[in-house]
Amino acid sequence: MSAPSLLLLIPAYNEEARIEPVLREYAEFFGRNFTGHFQLVVVLNGCRDNTLGVVQRVAKDFSSVSWLDFPAPIGKGGALIEGLKLAQHGELIGYVDADGATGPQAFLDLLQHVGDADCVIGSRWLPDSVLIQKQPGFRRFVSRCFHFIVELFFWLHVKDTQCPCKLIRSEAVEKIHSNLCIADLAFDVNLLVCLKRAGFKIREVPIAWTDMAGSKVSASLFRSSLAMFLSVLRVRLIYSPFYKWLRWLGPLEGWIYKTLRAPKPLSKSKPN
Repeated sequence: MSAPSLLLLIPAYNEEARIEPVLREYAEFFGRNFTGHFQLVVVLNGCRDNTLGVVQRVAKDFSSVSWLDFPAPIGKGGALIEGLKLAQHGELIGYVDADGATGPQAFLDLLQHVGDADCVIGSRWLPDSVLIQKQPGFRRFVSRCFHFIVELFFWLHVKDTQCPCKLIRSEAVEKIHSNLCIADLAFDVNLLVCLKRAGFKIREVPIAWTDMAGSKVSASLFRSSLAMFLSVLRVRLIYSPFYKWLRWLGPLEGWIYKTLRAPKPLSKSKPN
């Protein structure tokens, strides 16, 4: 049985200093260890440095590497929403961060767990996970508070919604894509809620992961956390009977996101 075709997305915002070794490691590893068709697409989100030039340099050495460039900032979630539009180009589509926190072997291991699942997500909070370098204690505390809120709102029964290592069947992505609207770091919750409500099976598995220095989340943790809470609340309200009565709050919502320097959610009608 031949291996499925695989499309890997890497969202990038000002990553010229550290993305090159990550791209080369992934391209070389999958070239040696994956028999199916593999394509890596970097989705550049409002980069003001030379990230594009670095990606183009790597692409000259590896035909499996390509890119989408969005000059205006659209947020990490916005970049993934754009990248997921390419789902028809592979049987499986997934994403990891540009910092190399998830190595190529860890991502490849997700394929072993697909089976009858429609989405496989790496988890840093399962007993068998290998954390080479843990997050700082306060960030782990904030992460668990966020997890509590997400579980309270949606009952996803997922221990780590935010781990940036996910693999999804392309047909599942195509079915729920029109309902993806969160452009900031709470995008993962939006994605998992849409998959669950559409009846797709989600499987959470242990992962080898390391916290990388220079995290943009750690640098603006308070702001990012507020924006993520607002976005999760928005997703919850979308699926409530009160949603149609709250649209007049749009200008206020836009002002709050702008104040937090976070990308505003995309305009979407209430999903079925």
